[in-house]
Order: sequence, then structure tokens, then C-alpha cells
Amino acid sequence: MADHSTTPDALQRRGLLFILSSPSGAGKTTISRMLLGADDEIELSVSATTRPRRPGEIEGVDYHFVTDAKFEAMVEEDDFYEWAHVFGYRYGTPKGYIRKGLKEGRDFLFDIDWQGTQQLKQKDDQDVVTVFILPPSIAELRKRLEGRGQDSADVIDARMDRARGEISHWAEYDYVVVNDDVDACFVKVREILHAERMKRQRQTGLIPFVRDLMG
Repeated sequence: MADHSTTPDALQRRGLLFILSSPSGAGKTTISRMLLGADDEIELSVSATTRPRRPGEIEGVDYHFVTDAKFEAMVEEDDFYEWAHVFGYRYGTPKGYIRKGLKEGRDFLFDIDWQGTQQLKQKDDQDVVTVFILPPSIAELRKRLEGRGQDSADVIDARMDRARGEISHWAEYDYVVVNDDVDACFVKVREILHAERMKRQRQTGLIPFVRDLMG
């Protein structure tokens, strides 16, 4: 007769907020896409932004596109986990949906900078796991930005200046991974996620499970 009692692998757990940060061009967007494609238990946190929608972007999937007035109203109502100015526009993470998901054991992936990371930690430190992705060198970072063929030399110079500023905050993160090979980097990031899910404080079903074991 099959035993249908709860097993350790099926224990209820609280979700986590998994943050990937890196300077532009270091690979966090690529790693994020790989993680979302390989892991059904994590979903992308969809930010609100005042930036105009680009061709191919979908409302509610890529971003929630809002006016400056709407964004300001959300700030006044404390409706963001975090928000920041980035290249002339504002980006923010709405609270409600994510808080509900955490209680249900769902994980959320954040592709945000160090400012957003600090704000998120201040609001909900117990659920946050932070990973900073470094390029193998500054020269390689510039090569990747130039290889995109999307930006002028002046814009690339501005991104490089910003990159140096962001890299200076590496020590504020829980984990740091050098992206000299995208596949190897992805494996390391996924191992971090798996380990963090197993932390005792996130295993909310452990107490009743152990009590049952002890009779």
C-alpha cells in the first residue's frame, strides 16, 4: 500500500526574492532568461516604468507601462518595494502580487540595479537573495556593449561610467559570480537558487513535519 504522508521534498516553503544585478552588458538579462526557461518555480517580477514601450514589448509581460503621474501616485501610496531613476526614466516593483506569491511558495526573479536591491532588502530582507554578476574584464564589457550595435559611442561611454559605479557595490551582495562563460555562470546561479530554497528558515512545513516524526 502506498504511503501518501508528507515527504521532505513536498514540504511547504516560503518563496524568495531572487535578485540578479550586474553592469549593463555583463549578462544578467541572458542569465535571467536561461533561469526562467529552465525553472518552473520562479517567475519574473514585472516592473512598472515610465519608459516608452519599445517595439515587440508587451504590457504586463515585459513591463507595466505607466505615466509619470501614475508612477508618482504609486510612490505616494507606498505601492513599491523599490523604485529608481535609470537613464532618465523611473522603474519600480509593485508589492501586492509578490507578497501573496511569497506566502504561496512562489519565487520571483528581479533584474535590478544595486539601488533597487538596497531598497528591496530594507522592505523585506528575510526573503531576499542577492547575486551580483561581474564581467571578466572592463575591456570585455565594453566589447560586449559595442557588439550590440545599438548605442552611440557617447552612450557607451556613459554606460561604462555607470558600470564602474555599479561594480563598486559588489561587496553588498550575498553572492558574486564572474561571467566569463555564460553556461558556467548559469549553472552557478542556479545552484545558488536551489541551495537558498532549502534553507531551514524557508521550510515553513518543517515544524509540523518534525512534530509528526517525534509523535
